[in-house]
Amino acid sequence: MGGRRAYLDSDGPRSGPVRESSGVVESVVTVGSRGSALARAQVREMVERWEREVPGVRFVRRVITEAGDADRSTPTVAGVTRRAGASAFSSRQEAALVRGEVDVVVHCLKDLPTAPAPGTVLLRTPGPREDVRDALCGATLAGLPTGARVGTGSTRRVAQLLALRPDLEVVPVRGNVPARLARTRTLDAVVLAAVGLHRLGLADEITEYLDPEAYPPAPGQGALAIQVREDSEAARLLAASGDAATDAEVRAERVLLAELHGGCSVPLGTWTSRPSPTLLRLHAAVTTPDGTHQIAATAQGPSAEPEKLALTVAASLLAQGAARILAGATG
Repeated sequence: MGGRRAYLDSDGPRSGPVRESSGVVESVVTVGSRGSALARAQVREMVERWEREVPGVRFVRRVITEAGDADRSTPTVAGVTRRAGASAFSSRQEAALVRGEVDVVVHCLKDLPTAPAPGTVLLRTPGPREDVRDALCGATLAGLPTGARVGTGSTRRVAQLLALRPDLEVVPVRGNVPARLARTRTLDAVVLAAVGLHRLGLADEITEYLDPEAYPPAPGQGALAIQVREDSEAARLLAASGDAATDAEVRAERVLLAELHGGCSVPLGTWTSRPSPTLLRLHAAVTTPDGTHQIAATAQGPSAEPEKLALTVAASLLAQGAARILAGATG
């Protein structure tokens, strides 16, 4: 490939062979993503990796505006999902992939439904996984005064904040990372995913990383998802990508989410850690939206059996009433 640019921004072309002026035939793969600075950073990260792994391929980026990007007035992600009738941050990208308008989509894994669109598949999860934790910007949790106003648009984050600090006033905040971060000028603090702040070079804005044992993040947080059409050229080209260790961790979390019949807007937090290279520990918590009741379960098992581990934790949560809490949160 000529030049050192990682990718091109364009509305075309689609995948297929292209003859350069040098006479060298290259494949072109169109990569779909949202248009935010964070989405661009994620695509750059993956394309730079793919260019090393599969030389001779040109990657062209196409921006797809999701319902959650277009709707700036609905205050919560769950509200956007209800209004759109689909996932707020992935459905339009999946539809473009199915229609053949793009060949691969780079998602934040936590934004994806547990079942990919028919005719598509998730490749093995890229690794290593980035920081999974949520972060407070503007103040520490202990340093917030009684009645402090904290911003987040996530049902899970609201519930977990109120479970730890029922005295807080939680204010709905949505938008891209810089826009939410800017709300610290009018609020006492905001909650964001640490990984997004790191990718955008904004880690200095973090005042506290929230302990994932007490404040478990969303399933799949800190990981990217690479979605392709089944049996496509892009699937073949990128098949060797991914990291087995990261994939096992997120599979445990997403199988748990699926077993609880949840989506990306439910008050379920999960944290997968590794007591040893061959063991996975899965911790999960389900919290009522008002924070008054929280149930939790933890188990560990062989890293080669993440699905079995997820089912064990799911059974414990269901026995404690998780289905009732989740139904109340989404009903």
